[in-house]
Amino acid sequence: MSRGLYVHFPFCVRKCAYCDFYSLSGRSDLIEAYLEALLTEAGGYGRRRFTTLFIGGGTPSLLGSDGLRKVITGLSKIYSLSGLAEATIEANPDSINRDFLHSALVSGIDRISIGVQSLSDLELQKVGRIHTAAEALSKIELAAAAGFKNISADIILGLPGQDWQSLMITLETLIGMDLKHISMYCLALEPHTPLALAPPPDLPSDDEQSSLYARAVDLLQRRGFSHYEISNFALPGYACLHNLNYWRGGEYIGLGPSAASHYRGQRYKNRADLEVYLNSPAGVREETEKLAKAAKAAEEAMLRLRLLEEGLDLNCLVEKYGDRNVVALAARLNKLSVKGYLRRNGPVYRLKPSLALVSNSILAELLD
Repeated sequence: MSRGLYVHFPFCVRKCAYCDFYSLSGRSDLIEAYLEALLTEAGGYGRRRFTTLFIGGGTPSLLGSDGLRKVITGLSKIYSLSGLAEATIEANPDSINRDFLHSALVSGIDRISIGVQSLSDLELQKVGRIHTAAEALSKIELAAAAGFKNISADIILGLPGQDWQSLMITLETLIGMDLKHISMYCLALEPHTPLALAPPPDLPSDDEQSSLYARAVDLLQRRGFSHYEISNFALPGYACLHNLNYWRGGEYIGLGPSAASHYRGQRYKNRADLEVYLNSPAGVREETEKLAKAAKAAEEAMLRLRLLEEGLDLNCLVEKYGDRNVVALAARLNKLSVKGYLRRNGPVYRLKPSLALVSNSILAELLD
């Protein structure tokens, strides 16, 4: 059985204008205490075995080489990490250096996800990114030279002032650098973020964003990238295993404030409060729920349909949850198929790729 370990590092140099993830700027003085609390929480699960590791944030590259070694060494004493199929760390260009990359590789991290977001300096500046396009490119080259064979880049679609020309240049340049994976997220105005409170006048409209997405998908596919998930593209053999486990309904444990877990049939989330976390390293859990089998089957169906190529095999759900708990779900899937939202091939259902950007409202119908 696959099981993922997610480690949240909630520190940043500066919050970006669009970011609603739990992270704090200007609190690097708490990093040492945080790492101690993190390992304390980890110890509460006993000696678990994991298939994948993902260190995200925030900006995990702010750990530096010493901090990263401390985290990996500490986790390795608590958990069995020797058989990991994949170990990923997120990094921002401004905090990547040779020592950090070397420590990551020596520690067993074999995949790095770099927050490029755009290769237009003007677009980066408008949303508060602190790196430049040239810096992003140089750090990708540095990661490759250090020995990383599996490099991914995050980019944002729909940035202020972005048009097809600038997006195409970003994509073509990254593809030319032999990246194995690209995550492409549509910009959303999340409540209470600076971007939402004062939207710039040159934000692409919904229709323009949709057009950019369609053209970007076409370009990436023509360059050999599979559109394996709504926001993710990979060369053959380089899909993110950690995230695949999420979308396939697998188990995962999340460490740190705001981190979510799906473990032993329960879903829960740590409170998004660093001070509370430091005082209660075992984690103050919120949003705890234990889903009934029928509800769990519907949730897994919704997640699996995000996998545009793999899709949902209804027989897998029947095997996991039983006929009785899948009957109503099967009826809802057939209804969506008749409406033209899903393509059906025997027991396998797939979301139509052209509907990816409106998938949330479609897939919500599966939850009845």
